[in-house]
Amino acid sequence: MNEYTTLAAVDLGSNSFKLQVARVVDDQLYPLDALKEPVRLSAGLDPDKLLDGPSQTRALACLSRFNERLRGLPQGAVRCVGTSALRVANNTPEFLRLAEATLGYPIEIIAGREEARLVYIGVVHSLPAVEHPRLIIDIGGGSTECVIGTGMVPQVMESLHLGCVVYTRRFFGDGQITRHSLHAAEIAARAEAQTIVRTFAGKWNEAVGSSGTARIISDVLVQNGWADQGITREGLVRLKEAMIQCGHQNRLELAGMKPDRKPVFAGGVAIMSGLFAEFGIERMTVADGALREGVLWDLLGRFHHHDMRTATVTQFMRRYHVDSRQARRVCDLALRLFQRAGHALGIDTAGLTEHQHHLQWAAQLHEIGLSIAHSGYHKHSAYILANADMPGFSQKDQTRMSMLVRMQRGSLDKLSGMISMGSPAHAMVLALRLAVLFNRSRSDVSQHLQPVLNFDPDGADLRLPATWLDSNPLTTAALHEESRIWKQAGFRMTVHPDEST
Repeated sequence: MNEYTTLAAVDLGSNSFKLQVARVVDDQLYPLDALKEPVRLSAGLDPDKLLDGPSQTRALACLSRFNERLRGLPQGAVRCVGTSALRVANNTPEFLRLAEATLGYPIEIIAGREEARLVYIGVVHSLPAVEHPRLIIDIGGGSTECVIGTGMVPQVMESLHLGCVVYTRRFFGDGQITRHSLHAAEIAARAEAQTIVRTFAGKWNEAVGSSGTARIISDVLVQNGWADQGITREGLVRLKEAMIQCGHQNRLELAGMKPDRKPVFAGGVAIMSGLFAEFGIERMTVADGALREGVLWDLLGRFHHHDMRTATVTQFMRRYHVDSRQARRVCDLALRLFQRAGHALGIDTAGLTEHQHHLQWAAQLHEIGLSIAHSGYHKHSAYILANADMPGFSQKDQTRMSMLVRMQRGSLDKLSGMISMGSPAHAMVLALRLAVLFNRSRSDVSQHLQPVLNFDPDGADLRLPATWLDSNPLTTAALHEESRIWKQAGFRMTVHPDEST
């Protein structure tokens, strides 16, 4: 994988969009530039969970400005992630097409626990090293991530469906701040947190807050003399009383308050108070690092052979008792077949490497569904890959692997419309299907086989020694059936005996 001297992370949060650019020196990151805009994407979700026009307009205008700053950076040096609002919006696919065209880089939608993992990485890199476990709380616009970890390793990760934009809209929609509305919002936050409190109880020694909500609450408490540093339970009580006295979000003229935080401050304070009460927190320090820093460190790890995705695949192979020798056989042959096809399709080096990674992971995990049942195991495998929490993988990554594994055998009816002839996806599906077919005996015979897979604009041709085809009638019959299946799906895949070998 390529290494880059400059990396960038884009965080499409439910409240703010953020851009972080950093210089890479050895194994360290040094910040170069940072941009942040309060897009408030969650505020644009209508009752049908559709992003409205104004919110999309704000988002695209912001991404256009980000594009100017990122211009010239290679695709592999930039990672863009979307969080809660884009996880729940029903028109996210339509919006992403516009967003990616405007930004100029692909955007991944990450699951809540993956967001929690990345937040933890960003936070711990900004704090002094300690030996005791920490509880990290990150209140975003649409979700709140809670993580316990020791050192650089997150151990318990959860994402709660509460955020400062969502709660402000729900409980303080008219801008009024009353004792009743604050109490109702805090109780709702506590009820949501109750679902994970038992899992977290007694497992941490220090509480740390990250992102804008924690920082602004800390600034207000300290500058008004309600806390010496960070956030305290007593300080939150005094802050809530002051907010009730102000009576309206527009009148929150408190020392340390930033104008752009006023529209979401009440919801953030209510959530923080609820979490303090439910987790039994007395004092919380506040970290500089957050999601975008975590994305940068995770991206750097991919170039230094610490790719979390590889670790996750290894862990899944153990969890689902995968036959590692069979996985290696299928993986090796699939990669050999695809590499030749990739060159024929004109895929550039960076793109070929990324496709090879996904094909490798799919091949390694293609039989995890056997842990459920042999019958239809490829469907079980695909379901697990599409729905499991897989640290390091975006939802798009998991969908791609799920599609590959689902198509490893059987009918290709569902393939029509999903991929185009001569595309990388077409080549990956064919390479995996052939690798599974050739390794049906679960022996090492295929390691010495040298099938040649040629791609052209009209389809694919597979060439094998004529003598091998004659001496392996079962596999030969299976290959002709494979050819028929592809033809039925509207693709050409022909098998040719090579008389010269």
